[in-house]
Amino acid sequence: MKLTVKELSHIANVTIKTLYHYHKIGLLVPKEISDAGYRYYGADELKRLQEILFYKELDVPLLEIKMLLDEDSDRTSTLEKQKRLFEKKIEKYQQLIETVKTSVDYTRKGERMDNKLMFKGFETAEEWKQSLDEQNDYLKETYDFELDTDSINADEMNKMAIEAKHFLDGMANFLKNGVTYNDPAVQKHVTQHLKFLNHNGHPITKEDYVQQTKFFMQDDFHRGMLEEQQRGLAYYLVFVSENL
Repeated sequence: MKLTVKELSHIANVTIKTLYHYHKIGLLVPKEISDAGYRYYGADELKRLQEILFYKELDVPLLEIKMLLDEDSDRTSTLEKQKRLFEKKIEKYQQLIETVKTSVDYTRKGERMDNKLMFKGFETAEEWKQSLDEQNDYLKETYDFELDTDSINADEMNKMAIEAKHFLDGMANFLKNGVTYNDPAVQKHVTQHLKFLNHNGHPITKEDYVQQTKFFMQDDFHRGMLEEQQRGLAYYLVFVSENL
């Protein structure tokens, strides 16, 4: 496959100017540039452009898209992550649609709508705070440590939750299928997760990660959550982290 800028523009329904800009910032580099300066794109570039446009629909900034795609070159992993983000967005919009319908019904009847019903679908930050209450109570009682739930960024929490689920689901599947802790695929999965954390405001070294996995294994609350997902997962994470 060998596509010109014009052909790719037509297939993907983006402007030629957009493709030039993506090339300029290193987001989508042509497969080949002729001596005359003509740009040509192949099948890999076509797939990458699809992934770029999926992230754009999710309102992810271009520079962050570049970082995400560069650090995770596995197409299946990228598409699965994007699918989960879309599902989360759909879930939110479905809730908002229901709120709109309910608002219309109350307005037509001339009745006063309960405040909680009126703003259902907007309170994601509050929902996160409530979901963390159990963990926060445990940490305060056991370690005299309290999470800061007053400055929750719902979008950021959703993004980190999706990444955490993607990571733990992958590790659980490795363990379930008998993949050894030092297998290259396992090591790559963990390394990409740590890169994600470091690039998203959660700096963590390999040494930090070893200590974190050991804490999860020793702590009843966190070990219980991991073991509920997959028996032996807490111990597996420690073995993997110690062999990065």
